[in-house]
Amino acid sequence: MKLYRNSQYPNRWYAHGRETGWVMFPAELNGWLKRQPARGVDPMYTREVPINLAFDAGIPGSPNPAVDAALDAEDLVVAA
Repeated sequence: MKLYRNSQYPNRWYAHGRETGWVMFPAELNGWLKRQPARGVDPMYTREVPINLAFDAGIPGSPNPAVDAALDAEDLVVAA
């Protein structure tokens, strides 16, 4: 999965993956759940960006520190 931004639509993320094809989704918390097929993406204004920039949106392959922290806290409780 690769992540993209388009300077004409700063409130959206764009992604391309083998399973998904081109999709767009809101640049908001859990925006990935609102993804839809992307059409008419102008490559002139679209640039690839690091996938971890969309971790709050829930994009697959992006690290999510909140989930990691919850898992670490659970491990501490179980160990205690």
